[in-house]
Amino acid sequence: MSTWIKVARYQMVQRFNYVTLPWAALALLFAAQLAVITMLGMHDARLTGLVSIYAVFFIVGVSTVARSLPFGLALGLSRRSYYLGTVLLALTLTALDGLLLAGLQEIERATGGWGLGMFFFRVEYVLDGPWFLTWLTSFVALTLAFVYGLWWGLVYLRWRRMGRRVFLVAQILALLAVGLTADRFAAWPNIGRFFTDLTALGLTGVLAAATAALLVGGYATIRRVAV
Repeated sequence: MSTWIKVARYQMVQRFNYVTLPWAALALLFAAQLAVITMLGMHDARLTGLVSIYAVFFIVGVSTVARSLPFGLALGLSRRSYYLGTVLLALTLTALDGLLLAGLQEIERATGGWGLGMFFFRVEYVLDGPWFLTWLTSFVALTLAFVYGLWWGLVYLRWRRMGRRVFLVAQILALLAVGLTADRFAAWPNIGRFFTDLTALGLTGVLAAATAALLVGGYATIRRVAV
């Protein structure tokens, strides 16, 4: 565990990428949405740029491997320690960021959408429940975004462009298979109810399962990455 903590501290040399960049992107889109709603009088507009923070976490996950893995291995870190330490950092950051998102959602709700009926931190059927459910869903989704990006970075580092293309095609085929199966059995209404039932935490559970699968996939990939 002490080695994992050291890896997390090593990654935080680039704290701008992990701490500042996600919130800077979110603040920029929040300001833009606030300005548009104010100028156009679009009260109760159900628009949100909240996806930006998840996109940044994905991008940071992709860039982490290429930026820090070679030097980390040169310092004597094992691939296992590097991976688990990086995941530990991600879990810590996403837990804190999820809590901040939940707090901002409560402020948005209490102020009637910042006095303009804005729905920025509240996303219907996904992030519009009690604060603890918002925190849990945000925590899991942010972790998934980072780990997914981390796996992309590992795939590229191990198999380069061809591996990245195969990886993308495999995911597209998997999604098509799921979609065709759901269509074949007319399961879309049930799937929709499952994902939008906040009390059952359907979406959060699926995201958590996907995150676990991505963690396993990334761990299996990094074991044979050559740098």
